Amino acid sequence: MSELKERLDNLRALMQEPEFLEGKGLSNEVNIRIFCYDPSDEMMVRHFIEQIMTDQSMNCHLIEHNLYEVFLSICEDKRIAKTIPAMEEKKGKEFIRDQMSCMANNTTFVNKMKYEPHEAGDVLVITGVGDAFPFIRVHDLLNAMQPEFPDVPILVFYPGNYDGRDVQLFNCLKKNPYYRAFNVI
Repeated sequence: MSELKERLDNLRALMQEPEFLEGKGLSNEVNIRIFCYDPSDEMMVRHFIEQIMTDQSMNCHLIEHNLYEVFLSICEDKRIAKTIPAMEEKKGKEFIRDQMSCMANNTTFVNKMKYEPHEAGDVLVITGVGDAFPFIRVHDLLNAMQPEFPDVPILVFYPGNYDGRDVQLFNCLKKNPYYRAFNVI
């Protein structure tokens, strides 16, 4: 069995543990966990996510937010999704990136992901981190999510490294500080 498959199997079991769901053993820190993996394993991780999202035997309630899909939904809400390609061609990538960072900021993403009521056993699963780059950065998003989801475990599938202090997307981009999460498995 590959190391990644074994880690994913262990993650499936861990996600259902009361300690994980209740955030016990985290020294009163927020219940944010990051599952790092090599970006070359993206398809295997996506397959795993598809499996757990449809697994009726899980004794937790998984709520997936694919950041790229959230981004597209924000663009649809603003009625700009169809105009972006022409605007990019006319004004360039930098212009689009600047405009998108104003329109699709952390607050907008969090507002799209909010739901009520939070129930015991909910797990917020964040996917699409690499797909949504550079429009949203997970270290900034997690800071914005903390006050809105204090009672729900957040599990981020992250194609890169997290050393407990810095996240590094794709194992090669500039490291960004984020110290409130915990590496999971």
